[in-house]
Amino acid sequence: MTVAPRTPRRPGDERGLVNPYPIRYPDSTSPAVMTRRAWWLVVVNLLIPGSAQAAAGNRRLAKLGLGATLVMWVLAVLAVLVAVVWRPFFLTVVTNSLVLLIIQIALVAYAVLWIVLALDTLRLVRLIKTRPWARLAVPAAVVAVTLVVSGGAGYAAVLVGSARNALGSVFSAGGPAVAPTDGYYNILLLGVDSGAGRDSMRPDSISVASVNADTGQVTITGIPRDMKDVPFAPGPMQTLFPDGYKGKNCGTAHCAINEIFTEVNVLRKGTDIYPDATTYQYSPGIEAVKDAAEGVTGLTIPYYVFIDMDGFAALIDALGGIDITVTERLPKGWGPTYTNEPASKWAIGWIEPGAQHMDGDTAQWYARSRYTTSDWDRMLRQRQLQEAILAQFTPANVLSRFQDVANAGTHIIETDIPDSMIGYFLDLAIKAKGQPVQSLELTPAGANIDPDKPDFTVTRALVAEKLHPSSATPSPTG
Repeated sequence: MTVAPRTPRRPGDERGLVNPYPIRYPDSTSPAVMTRRAWWLVVVNLLIPGSAQAAAGNRRLAKLGLGATLVMWVLAVLAVLVAVVWRPFFLTVVTNSLVLLIIQIALVAYAVLWIVLALDTLRLVRLIKTRPWARLAVPAAVVAVTLVVSGGAGYAAVLVGSARNALGSVFSAGGPAVAPTDGYYNILLLGVDSGAGRDSMRPDSISVASVNADTGQVTITGIPRDMKDVPFAPGPMQTLFPDGYKGKNCGTAHCAINEIFTEVNVLRKGTDIYPDATTYQYSPGIEAVKDAAEGVTGLTIPYYVFIDMDGFAALIDALGGIDITVTERLPKGWGPTYTNEPASKWAIGWIEPGAQHMDGDTAQWYARSRYTTSDWDRMLRQRQLQEAILAQFTPANVLSRFQDVANAGTHIIETDIPDSMIGYFLDLAIKAKGQPVQSLELTPAGANIDPDKPDFTVTRALVAEKLHPSSATPSPTG
């Protein structure tokens, strides 16, 4: 006699007992039960990835999913706590290239794990046993949730990669961090127009940003690009020009501060003047301008940022434009071809008075235009643009345009700010948000300074008074 094989009994099969494992061992003959079970598995897997597998599937996969989810939440909570309690450290960590790479890999791994868990959850649902309408609704819900969660993690990985690439392209790796001087970090800002027809990369805009090391308050000191006879801080340029940038040793046309870059990098062998330039990979020309800016202002300037005007325009476009109130009609164009040629002959367009939302190209011309106004007016417009750009750096605006902003950031030609200082400066930038940017223009209109015959004892005293009101004393530098 042949005996039929016995079907293994599930818990609760005994008469009078209730099945204690309805999710793992459901009544598969009931479409209603299987449909409820399907939705339950989908929802718990959404709330706690891996829980569907723990309840009805492979427990090894469940441990992987639940473990990854637990680690993610613990790290997220710790990150929030550290960001609140110790923000400078948090910003330093999350701007570290290696940490960003680890975060990027973790996000990709989690996105893949989520897809695996979602597909396995669909397998556990056993759609064929559910009600007909659920056979479409449940997979649709799983796909939608997977696209949101896994796609979100993947997109976050892309953003983290963009940030890592941008930081690596702009900031120097492993450079020395320095302490503030007299409570400030001073950064030389050089704007250069490298467009067609421009030679020797002469700075069109020279200023020093002084960032208060406690409050983040920013003060920008504008130095006229045509300022003459500038002294140098102690160093090789002061040895070459002990009486300032003038006289027979000066090889440029006007011996103005914006020609120092050309003097060192083009007319002289800059590495002979600054022999450490090759070893430490910095530009002798920029170092010379930095020494000149120190001589003019009396400040210690450890860092510089060298910005191309094309990159400047790209950044404005990436931020969605800036809002500027124009006070007078300004021409676009490279200027007259002969003396007294009217602007109507050479202008390729006009910037009209009134409130305007400018794109990068318009803002670029707004910063350049000087032929119908003075250089001092142009300096004020450039400062106005700097403040407008800072106003656009809101968290919501930057996050919504993150990749464009990150890509535009790489148009900064170079800076010697080390990557180890990024987090600290970001913290200061957050503190500075909402505080007005202070400015001091070393011009006839701004400070009664004649750029052709400047008194550098006065310029240093003005800078010191601006940064340290009522307690300033003239600097002996230079």
